[in-house]
Amino acid sequence: MSDKTPVDFWFDPVCPWAWMTSRWVLEVEKVRDIKVRWHVMSLSVLNEDRLEELPEEYAENMRPGGRTWWPVRVVVAAQQLHGDEAVGRLYTALGTRFHNQGLGVNRDSIAAALADADLPADLIEYSDKDTYDAELRASHKEGIDKVGQDVGTPVIALPGPDGEQIAFFGPVVTPAPKGEEAARLWDGTVAVASVPGFYELKRTRTKGPDFSNL
Repeated sequence: MSDKTPVDFWFDPVCPWAWMTSRWVLEVEKVRDIKVRWHVMSLSVLNEDRLEELPEEYAENMRPGGRTWWPVRVVVAAQQLHGDEAVGRLYTALGTRFHNQGLGVNRDSIAAALADADLPADLIEYSDKDTYDAELRASHKEGIDKVGQDVGTPVIALPGPDGEQIAFFGPVVTPAPKGEEAARLWDGTVAVASVPGFYELKRTRTKGPDFSNL
């Protein structure tokens, strides 16, 4: 594994756009010599100081104890109790149920995802506990500190030309590219990371997340 380029990926399991990007970067693992390292961030933490600016239903889910806290807390608990390898495995199980299968963010989906990931069922108890919130916040801060405060999830970090990590929000893409298309998008990401003054490319989204090829 030492010859593979480490790529750090911060995600919130509830975010459909992060899910799409995560499936792309896993495709890139097949066609380029990279190794993804998974980390949690939290849309609830990101928005906790601006809840009054959000639509009420959205804000309600993000308040302490709201449903957007549940899966990320369970992922952090799995990491703390069962190691880093459990993170990507559980994320895949959660995202498949939340997004691909359209089952939504709820306790039944989380419980089923734990079984899919071959992790103990009692980890779901951490969805309502702040036991590992300090670790969650530390992971979130690590990702945000690399890219800045005016972004969301996902955050991706890769080595720049001098070896120091360069981090970006995104790429935001739908559907998740496959094969050589995935490789070309990765090569473009590497290219912009090689330019010290590069910060942003963006256009208005005209489509929602498309999970049809996942």
